[in-house]
Amino acid sequence: MFRRTFWFSTGVAAGVWATTKVNRKLKQLTPENLAASAANKALEAGHRFKDRAVGFALDVRDGMAQREAELGEALGINANPELPAPLRYAAIENRNDPKSVGSDRTTYSYNRNEDH
Repeated sequence: MFRRTFWFSTGVAAGVWATTKVNRKLKQLTPENLAASAANKALEAGHRFKDRAVGFALDVRDGMAQREAELGEALGINANPELPAPLRYAAIENRNDPKSVGSDRTTYSYNRNEDH
């Protein structure tokens, strides 16, 4: 009697466990869950690809800077040459400003509102 009860309860437990596993797997295989898992995997792959691409670009940039320094040293090129100061021209002259770029002061006014 005890032996039959033991095997019956073992069979019930195995059946419940198998049913639970099958139901979980069926829920994972629904179209919504498949789409969500595919999207998550695509995002993870995209992040990994981006990280690798950024790392590669930084390595290339470092290599370029190193090679440029080597070439500059080999050719005797100064890395920081003395450049002339940039010339600045005002887009619109301020005639009242004494530091104005245009020093020619004429009596003609460019203000269109004075014609009226």
